[in-house]
Amino acid sequence: MEEKNKRMILVFFLVISAIFQVCFSAASQSQPPPKTRSTPSTAANRFGSSAVFRVTGNVYPLGYYSVSLEIGNPPKLYDLDIDTGSDLTWVQCDAPCKGCTKPRDALYNPRGNLVPCKHPLCSNIHLPANLHCETSDDQCDYEVEYADHGSSLGVLVIDHIPLRLTNGSIFGPRLAFGCGYDQRYPSSNLLPPTAGVLGLGKGKASIISQLHGLGVIRNVLGHCLSGRGGGFLFLGDDLVPSSGISWAPMSRTRLEKHYSAGPAELLFGGKATGVKGLQVVFDSGSSYTYFSSQAYKTTLDLVTRGLNGKLLKGTTEDGALPICWKGTKPFKAVRDVKDYFEPLLLSFTKNVQLHLPPENYLIVTKHGNVCLGILNGSEVGLENFNIIGDISLQDKMVIFDNEKRQIGWLSADCSRLPKS
Repeated sequence: MEEKNKRMILVFFLVISAIFQVCFSAASQSQPPPKTRSTPSTAANRFGSSAVFRVTGNVYPLGYYSVSLEIGNPPKLYDLDIDTGSDLTWVQCDAPCKGCTKPRDALYNPRGNLVPCKHPLCSNIHLPANLHCETSDDQCDYEVEYADHGSSLGVLVIDHIPLRLTNGSIFGPRLAFGCGYDQRYPSSNLLPPTAGVLGLGKGKASIISQLHGLGVIRNVLGHCLSGRGGGFLFLGDDLVPSSGISWAPMSRTRLEKHYSAGPAELLFGGKATGVKGLQVVFDSGSSYTYFSSQAYKTTLDLVTRGLNGKLLKGTTEDGALPICWKGTKPFKAVRDVKDYFEPLLLSFTKNVQLHLPPENYLIVTKHGNVCLGILNGSEVGLENFNIIGDISLQDKMVIFDNEKRQIGWLSADCSRLPKS
């Protein structure tokens, strides 16, 4: 595939194991860090503020959206993929490191701040399995594997992550994250240019959960990804509009640990397709959208039939995505071809609707072809999972309210950073 970082971040499982040890210098040996519920500054607590980050990246050709996060004291910048599909934040570690793509001076160097095995956060990221610590001095090792068969292996650390809040204060909480010393990628040709992953899932180890536990922000986050590239991410509820949002309740099914909603019905061109009962996961770590087998085959069939008699022909020469079409001359943007395609729609309970116009499921490649940005999830082992990826979240503010257990969205100009 053409994108540089085609990685689907929906986590299948997280394993913490004392089997995987790494030898750090004596200066790096763990000292029990303070509990993550250390008292925040009075200017930052009371749930009175939010943190806002500028987002860079795009769906195509880069294949990821990222933010720059300061870590340490003195702070150093790390570019991280934003990922609502996983909990653990991690950066590449100066350990030594296997699979690190950054020069050594851009790697994170732990200095006496390893999280011990018996720390509550170590148990949290180990759930649902039972964590076994040989001694109280054991470090907290982790292994996280992603649905695209990429992985990160490392050790949990805790360090300052300074944040400038919308109430004007600067707060530097000590938060836990992974120091990854063994990364594996689904393709050696698609090594990520980022330094790691910003895990924004619902678990207690995620950055949003830790900040909420410190009393800094509400347990709410959102992102606005521009179809022209870039956008913004916010932690906290200051930027949530007071009206105009379509809200769907979070699922209470086996997908409950993810940001999922449903059941939903799939419509094409405003008409029912017969595909109902879809459980969908909103995952900013996935560049494209993935439908379960029935939904995918129905969508592809309807799209293909809708192109009958139109000046588009299938092509297998592009290589960017499996299903592509070419016209009589190369296209420059989706707007040049969107009139050939019908809109999709996911209808949730109480007539809550997620509109997916052609811009939210098509890309135009560097060859001038138009390609379908919806893939068959069953071909990559997702079974009945339906993943709403970045392509379908563009030009929408998407809000994950963990306190009210709901997911919301509304159309927005994501290319403009909020004044706050």
